[in-house]
Amino acid sequence: MEVKSEKSKQKENGGLGFRKRFIAVPSVQEMVRSDHQTVPERYIQEYEKRPLTDALSSTSYEIPVIDFSLLAKRDENEQKKLDSACKEWGFFQVIYIYIYIYMSCMHIINHGVGEELIERMRDREAACFDLPLEVKNKYALGDAMQGYGQAFVESEEQKLDWGDPFFLMAYPPQYRNFHNWPLIVPSFKEIVEEYSAEIIRVSEEILANLSLLMKMKEDSLKEMHKVMRLGMRMNYYPLCSKPELVLGVSPHSDGGSITILLQDDDVTGLQVLHQGQWVPVKPLPGAFVVNLGDAMQMWSNGVYKSVEHRAITNTRKARMSIAMFVMPDNDAEMGPVDTMVCDNCPARYQRVKYKNFMRSYLDRTVTGEQIK
Repeated sequence: MEVKSEKSKQKENGGLGFRKRFIAVPSVQEMVRSDHQTVPERYIQEYEKRPLTDALSSTSYEIPVIDFSLLAKRDENEQKKLDSACKEWGFFQVIYIYIYIYMSCMHIINHGVGEELIERMRDREAACFDLPLEVKNKYALGDAMQGYGQAFVESEEQKLDWGDPFFLMAYPPQYRNFHNWPLIVPSFKEIVEEYSAEIIRVSEEILANLSLLMKMKEDSLKEMHKVMRLGMRMNYYPLCSKPELVLGVSPHSDGGSITILLQDDDVTGLQVLHQGQWVPVKPLPGAFVVNLGDAMQMWSNGVYKSVEHRAITNTRKARMSIAMFVMPDNDAEMGPVDTMVCDNCPARYQRVKYKNFMRSYLDRTVTGEQIK
């Protein structure tokens, strides 16, 4: 009965609040399995978009690392670091250290999502991509934009990314479309639920600190979401014989409020555009990479940045990642909050419902445009 009711709700609102059908494209993973030397023309990026080494930052930039345990204590110095990271980078990392017992009390250090849960989530992700292609195709991306396969492909001439994703609505439960979930993978649903609950906890803590920095009550941003939703994108980037010609994910900004990314610990693939140069984000074991999305840029009146980022490939090893997108409810209002507007800083954005904003976001993603 539970699955039936959730499917009914999903059919009504599409999870994201609208429906859009994209052109189906081949699985890159299967293409590489049959021929790992050839790079089809459709995947070769235009010269100015290729991940050339001379376009990388020539300095030793590293995105900021934030102590999550200090944010939880509302430490002013750590909040200042968070404020600076959101203004200058739009990206930061929070790390996992350990849980320890001192004087009979348990202390959680930094983001606190257990290493064992992270490894189980990674294991279930790998099991999804290990499924035979004919099985994965049963969960193909539908017009509700959940499922297996690349989105945002609207023409046969459009350049393609060198990767295969699963996109699923993970939270709240009524937005899940189990027709597109690979439930054939044992314990997948249970582990996604457990992992999502932890990501919601981390997200709410970050939003509380951002609310205070924006001179609001600490629950303000959470309330502005109305219903906080969580989309999950599992990414598989096969190795590539000519990685300098392709992109795992083309440059884009995210459309939600914040994104929490679990990288592959062994392979650097994420790159962030900073001061006009692409900066590789070196993985920290067990860390989450957090970035702000367009909704947060609008709420902050452009003070906090939703920054372009991309993923590259390599010749030696496939790479996987899991991105969790925190998104407002479709009826949530986007636009600068009053505390971020003044005579010297007038409102930069018009107020709009999130569902209408997302329709324009999809159009921008297809064309490669970014929010200003």
